[in-house]
Amino acid sequence: MSDYQNYTISIKFGNFEGEDCFQAKVKELPDVEEYADTYDEAYMLAHDTIETTAAIFQKKGKAMPSALEEQEDFSGRITLRVPKSLHKTLVGLASTDGVSLNQYIVNTLSYDAGFSRGLKSNEAGAWVRRETPMPTHLARHRQNVKRTPIKLTVAA
Repeated sequence: MSDYQNYTISIKFGNFEGEDCFQAKVKELPDVEEYADTYDEAYMLAHDTIETTAAIFQKKGKAMPSALEEQEDFSGRITLRVPKSLHKTLVGLASTDGVSLNQYIVNTLSYDAGFSRGLKSNEAGAWVRRETPMPTHLARHRQNVKRTPIKLTVAA
């Protein structure tokens, strides 16, 4: 049996072939795609598929693709070039929240990447759900968005 927890499983929610559902993919097995109504079900289907694929490969005497090893040489630094207008806007938003530009960008990227969307890594390195509130600066921004109704008239 294969240790599925070492494989790279990505899960995203979207509309696939006309249905809203979760799609699970296994990076090491590019032909594997599983679809389910819930995140957990998609994750478990991916696990089951890895186990089944390993059994089939073993029965046919083929080598199962090994799990990718994690890179550990990330510096934590990213150099970005952004338009001046975006830079100005981000500085203003960071200032409003009382945080540095760097912290504001890290918070925003973390939220968008799923770290605050209810996903985290467990001890085995697998991503699992958790309840996490939206970062303060994003919650405040969304509360302050003004939605003005637009009145449309059609000329006869």
